[in-house]
Amino acid sequence: MKKEEILIQNYTYTLPNERIAHRPLQKRDNSKLLVYKSGKIEEDRFSNLPERLPEGATLILNNTRVIEARIFFTKPTGGVIEIFCLEPHGQSMEISLQQQGSAEWQCMIGGASKWKPGQVLRKEMEIGGKPVTLEAHYNGKIEDAFIIRFSWAPADLHFVQVLHAAGDIPLPPYIKRSAEPIDKERYQTVFAREEGSVAVPTAALHFTEETFESLRRKNIHVNEVTLNVGAGTFKPVKTESIADHHMHSETFTVKRDSLRAILEATTVIAVGTTSLRTIESLHWMGVKLLKGDFDEEWSLEQWEVYDLDPSIPYQESIGAILQWMEEKSIEELHCRTALLIVPGYRFQIPSAIITNFHQPGSTLLLLVAAFIGENWRKVYQYAMEHDFRFLSYGDSSLLWRE
Repeated sequence: MKKEEILIQNYTYTLPNERIAHRPLQKRDNSKLLVYKSGKIEEDRFSNLPERLPEGATLILNNTRVIEARIFFTKPTGGVIEIFCLEPHGQSMEISLQQQGSAEWQCMIGGASKWKPGQVLRKEMEIGGKPVTLEAHYNGKIEDAFIIRFSWAPADLHFVQVLHAAGDIPLPPYIKRSAEPIDKERYQTVFAREEGSVAVPTAALHFTEETFESLRRKNIHVNEVTLNVGAGTFKPVKTESIADHHMHSETFTVKRDSLRAILEATTVIAVGTTSLRTIESLHWMGVKLLKGDFDEEWSLEQWEVYDLDPSIPYQESIGAILQWMEEKSIEELHCRTALLIVPGYRFQIPSAIITNFHQPGSTLLLLVAAFIGENWRKVYQYAMEHDFRFLSYGDSSLLWRE
């Protein structure tokens, strides 16, 4: 693979605004489902997904929960400044969300020019019927973000409680409206548990309790990982070649039970690009472990895997990680990945992916093109011509790997 030859102009298409789903369907599993396999396309409803999957298959889902990461502060003059929390600065997500009194985060700022040096922004609210004051202090700037220190009183509250009260659900930038009450529920998966994402794993938005019951009846297994989706998932590729694009890094955790499930599965199906990146990252981390190229940081850089040995089966790599965890008596592995999957990448674990329809020229579309080859154009043309809804609140697809 020569990444310099992967030009973004070859992975784009025209997406009219009216094809973007700006609001969710009333019922999650009423969305359309495009099924692609061996060059053929069929159309169905998402509620029929279990009928499209082989008995005994294993689904890997991302159980992350979206936090209310967008906070609006009103200045005494009436001007509004928006702070979008991206990720904690110098701490893990789990620790930062449980901080009391203060927390430091990397943020984007809307209206930054209106925020005078030294000025403290304040927001008043109620939590549990008691008044709470939240303050934002400008602490500096790094390459792609501002460093903001939040402080609040009473100080015995956890930051996650403050976010629930002060923040809004961070809808994607292509949804041109403010967050509404329905988004608090619909911009979360029905099984969301582990708080820490600023964007939802959209492929799983279509699942309902009825879906899971149908999967159980067909002996289709479900296992979970947790990848905290960052705002970088919406970051457009602005370079001519993908070689010059800087891929965002995201943290994920996986339990031993999920690793065992992958090893025992007859067919692995990734629900969403985040789940796919997680399990593929695990494979390559296992390869590094087997090769002795391992420093216990459990991290991957964006191009690193393209130089690793592709001949090692995932049963060996995942087995090596599982053995390492058992020897260390570790139940949950904490990792970071910047893996960038582009055409030419050799997939190791999933036979299929369930995913929505992605933005033109995005890293997510490149992943789809890597997974099913040049027929991604055929799939997207069919979706466009048959009134499929695109992006986060849009319809779904089941794509079988070429």
